[in-house]
Amino acid sequence: MELRGFDDGYGTRVAGWALDEKEVALLSGRVAYPFPEELRGSWRTVDADIHSYLLFDGDRPVGYGEVWLDDEEDEVELARIIVDPEVRGRGFGGELVRALLGPALEAGYSEVFLRVRPENDPAIRAYHGSGFVDVPAALMEEWNDGQPVPYRWMRYAGEQVGAGELRG
Repeated sequence: MELRGFDDGYGTRVAGWALDEKEVALLSGRVAYPFPEELRGSWRTVDADIHSYLLFDGDRPVGYGEVWLDDEEDEVELARIIVDPEVRGRGFGGELVRALLGPALEAGYSEVFLRVRPENDPAIRAYHGSGFVDVPAALMEEWNDGQPVPYRWMRYAGEQVGAGELRG
């Protein structure tokens, strides 16, 4: 497995991994299915604080995720995590999360968080297996105020991972 910086040439392929409206919304912020044609080449938000990555199994991209840096809050959020549907259920989600922890922790912020839809049991299992735990219920409720849907918020509590090193 190798984590590489995202190349826009893979945008259409990754957009095609979204199998329903929920996945399109999580990846692009738009509620539509199939993935809107006008966004297939430009769905990614390009911002200096957002770093996008692809996880490769050999030459094949199998997962996509972003690392969002927040100087104001002194935290990092892992976001827009999606795995190629052809390889889901084979542990690639956990591999992707552990790989994303490399650049997330290397950034030097005090906390690493992520959010997930509460019904996404496979993702929650992958996050728990990668060292994430639920934030306290009161904090989860506070953070969900103003969100389009209620999320399950998790913070990284596991051992530190060096850049490019996969744990597990």
